[in-house]
Amino acid sequence: MNIHEYQAKEILKSYNVAVPEGIAAFSTEDAVKAAEQLQDKGAGLFVVKAQIHAGGRGKGRTKSSGAKGVILAKSVDEVREAADSLLGDTLVTLQTGEAGKKVERLYVTEGVEIKQEYYVGVTLDRTRNQNVIMVSTEGGVEIEKVAEETPEKIVKEWVEPGLPLQGNQARHLAFALGLSGDQFKQAAKFIMALYKAFEATDASIIEINPLALTGDDEIVALDAKINFDDNALYRQPDIAKLRDESEEDPLELEATASDLNYIKLDGNVGCMVNGAGLAMATMDMIKLAGGEPANFLDVGGGANVDTVRNGFRIILKDPNVETILINIFGGIVRCDRVANGIIEAVKDEEIAKKLEDIPIIVRLQGTNAEEGKAIIDKSGLNVISAVLLKEAAEEVTNVLKAD
Repeated sequence: MNIHEYQAKEILKSYNVAVPEGIAAFSTEDAVKAAEQLQDKGAGLFVVKAQIHAGGRGKGRTKSSGAKGVILAKSVDEVREAADSLLGDTLVTLQTGEAGKKVERLYVTEGVEIKQEYYVGVTLDRTRNQNVIMVSTEGGVEIEKVAEETPEKIVKEWVEPGLPLQGNQARHLAFALGLSGDQFKQAAKFIMALYKAFEATDASIIEINPLALTGDDEIVALDAKINFDDNALYRQPDIAKLRDESEEDPLELEATASDLNYIKLDGNVGCMVNGAGLAMATMDMIKLAGGEPANFLDVGGGANVDTVRNGFRIILKDPNVETILINIFGGIVRCDRVANGIIEAVKDEEIAKKLEDIPIIVRLQGTNAEEGKAIIDKSGLNVISAVLLKEAAEEVTNVLKAD
């Protein structure tokens, strides 16, 4: 689960991670009041930030007004102008694509003088099964670009499972940033607090980019991104409440409500699979066949009439889908039962109407696979059956060529 920057900073602040003063705003008047409150606390400069679930806001532009997603304001009046130019408009960044995202909330923070920018991130290194803390002197730059072009500028420390981050590790990372004296101590303290927040909140990643050394020689998080492990949200009820469904794909929300794992993609072949690994292999197969996956959809171990019907409904809401590939491995569930479930789902009046011009390819493998194929073949429906992966791939190719 993703959250907004202002929410991330509130969480970090509760773990004693240093952040600039800031206030969320949902209207222009809210933004003006926020600036006035910050002004009362001594702020002379303000930064108005669009709050969307995407990075690159500072380089992004809104479609109508052409405003940047992050605007420096020198007065309360300029805060008002910035808020007017952002709220309700669509912000386009490298991460949003051309569609962009509508700006419905802002974050007004105090402006700070920046002497130097750094990067700090915490995540799970799956190759070592350990959490890793990464720092770089190349702050304000995409860490992927740094890793590709100057990997030597990224310094890492791994944490043993079950143990806290050690003080000497935090000091090593602070030293790697080229800091000394009080700045060095602040950075080490910052890193220790950041890692504590990462573990305590069941985060999957925390990125501070940039981490700033201010004109007052303070170390603060100018930006913050936190993603959380969805599987751990049951024990993080306060964090789960921060979910902003307006930032999520409606089809993905519908799938979640139906206990399906769905991610929309940009292709033309809808796929319905049981098991995440098989789903990934299926998407590879679709690409080898000359198509592009329209989605990732894992219906889980028990593919029955209801899950298949819900899967069809979600897939068919994507206008780009030209064909659908169902790839089921009958381990827990028998293939003949899956076949009957598919036929019942396809007979649904709403689904049947949408499937008139969309061929369905069904590949069944595992327990009672031959029986399942026979049921599909005798159904009289617009469903093509296959047992081998190669056969399914060939059918995908044939259907796409026919179109």
